[in-house]
Parts: sequence; C-alpha cells; structure tokens
Amino acid sequence: MSEYKQIVRQFFSRFFRTDGLDDADDVFAGGYVNSLFAIQLIAWLEKEFSITIEDDDLQLTNFSTINSIAQMLGRKVGVVVPA
Repeated sequence: MSEYKQIVRQFFSRFFRTDGLDDADDVFAGGYVNSLFAIQLIAWLEKEFSITIEDDDLQLTNFSTINSIAQMLGRKVGVVVPA
C-alpha cells in the first residue's frame, strides 16, 4: 500500500471503520462519505499535503476511492501512484 493510501485510510479511520473498506471501494456509494464530509476531506488533503485542490480537480472520480484519491495526490505532487 502506498504511503498516500495509508495516510488517507488513517484519516478515514478517525470517522468510520475502514477494516472492510478496500482501496477500490466507492466511499460515496458505500455510504462512508457524504458531501459534507467530502468538503472536510478536501480541506484536510490541502493542509496535510500542502496542495491546492483546483476547480478542475473537483470531480467525483478523484475522490470516490482510496485509489483515486492517492492517484490525484500523486498528480498534484508529481509522483506516480500505482492503482
């Protein structure tokens, strides 16, 4: 598991159980994340990784799974993150 995936999973675990959550599971469809929590997630990502989430980044596909969040983070900091 990449470092980004571990960090995101640890953040999620502060709010809900992640032991049954696979890196490819859709956190919105699974009921783990709602729109309010998504705002909190974006704010945390910006602070934790010293990045700016641009309007173009605000696509559900960038935040729907741990894999997609890690990949988006990799793009923002210029690191290739395997799926």
